[in-house]
Amino acid sequence: MDHRSEVREFLSTRRDRIAPDQAGLPAWGGNRRVPGLRREEVALLAGVSVDYYTRIERGDLSGASDTVLDALARALQLDEAETAHLFDLAHTANASPVARKPRRRADGIRPSILRLLDAITDAPAMLRNNYFDYVAANALGRALYSPVFAEPEPNSARFAFLDPAAPDFYVDWDKNTQDLVATMRGEAGRNPYDKRLTDLVGELSTRSERFRALWAAHNVRYHRTGVKRLRHPVVGELELTYEAFELPADPGLTLSTYTAEPGSPSADALRMLASWAAMTATPDIVRAPAERSAE
Repeated sequence: MDHRSEVREFLSTRRDRIAPDQAGLPAWGGNRRVPGLRREEVALLAGVSVDYYTRIERGDLSGASDTVLDALARALQLDEAETAHLFDLAHTANASPVARKPRRRADGIRPSILRLLDAITDAPAMLRNNYFDYVAANALGRALYSPVFAEPEPNSARFAFLDPAAPDFYVDWDKNTQDLVATMRGEAGRNPYDKRLTDLVGELSTRSERFRALWAAHNVRYHRTGVKRLRHPVVGELELTYEAFELPADPGLTLSTYTAEPGSPSADALRMLASWAAMTATPDIVRAPAERSAE
């Protein structure tokens, strides 16, 4: 992933999506050659010179101050995740060569986190790393995502884009894959020198046309909470609310839980799933192989 190209494509795609009237500007001239704002219009809105903004959009964020970045975020109407991504790109541009190395990852899974997973008995719970591997799960989590855990090294990204069962398992597969790639794009911006993550992006780009198209859109999104609809092979459709919690003491690890509305068909399906999980005698905690260090 070339950094200058990342900056250029991210800023140009954000600029293209904003019409002049959305930015409070007149649509100067009837023959516009760009779908959204022109560079000079972004420069005007951000309060910088056209030459300076042109330099930035060509991929040179070196020396850009927080004030300039904030102004660009406002001009391009970036949301929280997109603004953070812009700052991450600038951080990379201004980092010294010594600092350009993968950020520290958690060394394995702490016993207290495994005990926490074990203590969650009425809701599916899973632990994911920033390479989108599921590294641990309670029994109900493994049962819920049984098609994913059928693989020796379950990985949400590989399953979503490479497994033919994914479009059936994810009822909203189109949206789910959009969210997944937008989350991956943010992770790549935070940690651009992580070879393992770069290799995953390269693998999916080579093997999945859908992934290539979504990656080229340069969308960035947080994946913290929402509703996920799944079509489970044993209990049928479930509509669950998920919550994702980053673990500050364990860099790169995210705990996700899933709950159903009380009294809903999905709550009944979760109880059926718990009975099925008990009958299949899956272990309380499913652990992935030991974490590999970032290369």
